[in-house]
Amino acid sequence: MGGGPRAAAGRRLMAIVRHALPLDLAAVEVIERASFSDPWSLQSFRHSLSRTFVRINVAEEDGMVAGYSVLWMAGEECELANLAVDPARRGSGFGTLLLDAAMLEAHAEGSLVMFLEVRASNEVAKGMYARRGFHEVGRRKAYYRNPDEDALVLRRDLG
Repeated sequence: MGGGPRAAAGRRLMAIVRHALPLDLAAVEVIERASFSDPWSLQSFRHSLSRTFVRINVAEEDGMVAGYSVLWMAGEECELANLAVDPARRGSGFGTLLLDAAMLEAHAEGSLVMFLEVRASNEVAKGMYARRGFHEVGRRKAYYRNPDEDALVLRRDLG
């Protein structure tokens, strides 16, 4: 999957990635609201957690949720539907850790390709995805709201 997650200078990332539990969702929602201008609701996360084709993972450090990912499984394809890191912990490698874990889990479950959407202006996320082998395969005009912005559709083979 490439190199390991980057950690801030002088700090070693000490986290685990695990499947989310219902008790994690309040922390996930706080991170979601701090990260996106059009956030998912707590009810959306609760509903997603109950779906058999959805995988929600959290990165945990010192007993606290530092970030999360949401993966939708669809046979040999999957979509990284959501990924966010607590603003206080960004730049410490949690995003890459969650992305790598999602790719490994998806591949282990039989997915051969992963897709995702990213805001066209989100240079940090686009850089992380590019470092992990994702490339642009499409563009969705005015996909995002608040503000309106195009989404880039990215793809990476997993097999």
